[in-house]
Amino acid sequence: MASTLIALLVIVSCAAAASANQYTVGDSSGWTIGPNYGSWTSGKTFAIGDTLLFNFATGSHDVVEVSQSDYDSCSTSNAMNTIQNGPATVTLSTGGTHYYICGFPGHCGQGMKLSVDVGSGSGSGSGSGSSASVRLAAGPAIAVAAGVFLKLALF
Repeated sequence: MASTLIALLVIVSCAAAASANQYTVGDSSGWTIGPNYGSWTSGKTFAIGDTLLFNFATGSHDVVEVSQSDYDSCSTSNAMNTIQNGPATVTLSTGGTHYYICGFPGHCGQGMKLSVDVGSGSGSGSGSGSSASVRLAAGPAIAVAAGVFLKLALF
């Protein structure tokens, strides 16, 4: 019985992990001055659990999560989070719009700013993760596993 529970737990964990996509910000250009990050997000659907990989050299750039007003004004004075070592991975853990800028002087003003709309459900973007069909299967698998564990706990 215990081995069956362990196997089920492994399957559910794999399904949940497979549901997330990793997006390399700016694709092959990375996190630098030049790319149009508004165009880069176009056509992508971001979901909770997805990750953003910011490729940059430590000392050349950073990643600063800011509010919308600080994003608009390229201000780091009220930073929510600053990552100075590259490459950096950010997990999208909440829904809503997330705003990132480079805090190096002048970089944000030259276009190093990214806003990402994160849906609360599963998405199907074009990241380097698994397909949408696997992503959508994770929710029911987790629900089934939770039901099984609940029934076992009652016995």
